[in-house]
Amino acid sequence: MAKTFAVAPLVNTAFRPWVKGLDNVPAEGPAILASNHLSFSDSVFLPVKVPRPVRFLAKKDYFVKKGPGGLAQKKFFEISGQIPMDRSGGQASQNSLSAAEEALREGALLGIYPEGTRSPDGRLYRGKLGVARLALNTRVPVIPVAMIGTEKVQPIGKKVPNLRRVGMIIGEPIHFDAYYDNATDRFAQRAVTDEIMYQIMRLSGQEYVDVYAADMKRKLDQEKKAEG
Repeated sequence: MAKTFAVAPLVNTAFRPWVKGLDNVPAEGPAILASNHLSFSDSVFLPVKVPRPVRFLAKKDYFVKKGPGGLAQKKFFEISGQIPMDRSGGQASQNSLSAAEEALREGALLGIYPEGTRSPDGRLYRGKLGVARLALNTRVPVIPVAMIGTEKVQPIGKKVPNLRRVGMIIGEPIHFDAYYDNATDRFAQRAVTDEIMYQIMRLSGQEYVDVYAADMKRKLDQEKKAEG
């Protein structure tokens, strides 16, 4: 109801998002939407244009902020069916993936950002293995998605978005039948993840960087501190 009568009309009027390949999203049944991640707003634009509800893996920080604003944000993410993602690693991250896997087994359309965090500079970074684990464990198709121009609407650190047009390109579903029997093999998981990232790169036209975005962010922060 909120999406149809409140969020969608506002987003469509203010940002006029365009989309190509929407027919690649199945009308029913589980699938993974694997997208590049340029802006906080990515999790708004994509669900607005996809007819089905999309459940996103969203970082845990969005659910634990203090104050009225933090409570409102938490409620928004809970009501919209988002799944908290603990990125600290180990069992905590595995528990988050298990919740996402359960949603897929229930037939959900799951949105995930394989890079794990927003790109610090608009380039596409190395994908983490979580997307491959989900795809191989549940044997559902992965649909690559390229968000276009969203980093100009809401750059990192900017709370009020700029009003300008954005787009998205949705690729054909990818099936990984050849890897299903080796779901726990890290080499298989890396091969699957790299194929997903290649397809996202092909759709988005981004420059690919074979390091993790989180590592690049730490490097940039250290350089800023050194300069300061």
